[in-house]
Amino acid sequence: MNIVFFTQEDPFYVKVFFNAFFQKYKNLDEIKAVVISKPMGKKSTVKLAKQMLDFYGIIDFYKVGVKYTYKKLMGKQPVNSGRSGNIRTYTVKQLVESYGFDVIERSDLNSPEFHALIKEYDPDLFISVASPIIFKEKLIKIPRLDSINVHNAPLPHYRGMLPNFWQLYHGESEAGITVHRIETGIDTGDILAREKVPIKPNDTLHNMIVKTKMLDVKLILRVIEDFRYGRVKYTKMESGGSYYSFPTRKDVREFRRRGRSIM
Repeated sequence: MNIVFFTQEDPFYVKVFFNAFFQKYKNLDEIKAVVISKPMGKKSTVKLAKQMLDFYGIIDFYKVGVKYTYKKLMGKQPVNSGRSGNIRTYTVKQLVESYGFDVIERSDLNSPEFHALIKEYDPDLFISVASPIIFKEKLIKIPRLDSINVHNAPLPHYRGMLPNFWQLYHGESEAGITVHRIETGIDTGDILAREKVPIKPNDTLHNMIVKTKMLDVKLILRVIEDFRYGRVKYTKMESGGSYYSFPTRKDVREFRRRGRSIM
């Protein structure tokens, strides 16, 4: 099976997923490439920084910014490919390179040029893990088996951006995780696997993202084996549900007023 992952450069949470996945997956030679797009898609650096400042607030923005800058600087160092899992890495790109997988840094995923490039890997399965790009039909249909996505919410509820935030915001007792077929809509498509994890009163957004990323690994491993042995079962996604955009400053203030913390 030839697998291509699609993601974005996030040294905090996406790297948690890939670090755990690479350590647990027994058929690493099946991973042909990891496509890394710009964080938040085409958003400029200035706009992204302003959005993060509104989200974190001045103090946490400074703390996160220092950590992010350090990881980015350290992530520029070359790494040797050994697949030992013992090489210290700081970014998603650096981690992927340390395992010897091809890294493709592109955000034009729906362009004919990218399609021609990715077809060279003869892919059986596309797996999106926090990819910021909406796949169009021609891209979705490239792999032989399917294109799938993992979303940290009980779809069709909490489609869209930062679902862990919104589940905490609304006082849910559990956070959901859904692996589903990719369609041209946002977080739509038949469901392959679902799981839930309890939300504790003292859970921060940071804790919940880490917990759900680790559960993402479990579900993706299971779904890959289902594809391998021809036992994949699709469940039609229910209609309705809800969609949320990235939280505004007002949303974050209300989030904290309700007793929740970001970090």
